[in-house]
Amino acid sequence: MKRLAVAAVVGLLVIIFFVWINNKWITVSEYIISSPDIPAAFSGARIVQISDLHNATFGSDQAALLEKVAAAEPDVIFVTGDLVDNDRYDPDVAIEVINGLSTLAEVYFVTGNHEISRGRVNEILSALEETGITILENEMVEWMRKGERIYIAGVHDPLLGYAAGNFEYSTQSLEAIPFTAEFTLLLAHRPELVDEYMETEADVVFSGHAHGGQIRLPGLGGLYAPGQGFFPELTEGVTRFNDLQLVISRGLGNSSFPLRIFNRPEIVVVTLDRE
Repeated sequence: MKRLAVAAVVGLLVIIFFVWINNKWITVSEYIISSPDIPAAFSGARIVQISDLHNATFGSDQAALLEKVAAAEPDVIFVTGDLVDNDRYDPDVAIEVINGLSTLAEVYFVTGNHEISRGRVNEILSALEETGITILENEMVEWMRKGERIYIAGVHDPLLGYAAGNFEYSTQSLEAIPFTAEFTLLLAHRPELVDEYMETEADVVFSGHAHGGQIRLPGLGGLYAPGQGFFPELTEGVTRFNDLQLVISRGLGNSSFPLRIFNRPEIVVVTLDRE
């Protein structure tokens, strides 16, 4: 009986440690985006993307998360939605993260569905505006570097349109962005709308939303993602669609399902490279 008790305790500790690693130990995924259209001044520029925090915490004052971002030495930081969570709404957690990120680099933000589904999107955006970050609401801005520029564009999550009864909102929102032929990075929460992004002049899209498939099955990939269903194709990494490259973050937190399995929280680091 004593051996069984010891084995049970050891087994329980192993499970707890496994769950902790899968939900609190942040991994850093690094990618290189290459294109001859990238201005020479931006070759070597580093972008950190974080997504889908869902009010998760990583150490006191988010120290573990901020240390990982700082170590990546970003030139800019992209936040692709769902800082807050609909079921565990606490904007203070989001503001704490944004304030920390703002000390490291210029921060650009677009809404996810959870900023909108709570019905407090204006409240959240007002609080984020006070931090001094750039919120992209179906618009784009210049990113200047050594006299050259590329554009950073951002589109609201389409749930904002659904709430108003406009089911073509994502298309209309993208059409509102004054895209040019110059190299453009687009922040858009949902990767499954890639066909719509391909209709724009964007060169690279940064998305989240899929949570890496939440549970990743070794050798098979993600189990389920919203908007894609079971065994989704777009859950992580960089995927090329003709001239468009789609960068997908597995995100940091959880929403409806409380645990990640074989799917550690992730920050993405992208280095631009002029071929």
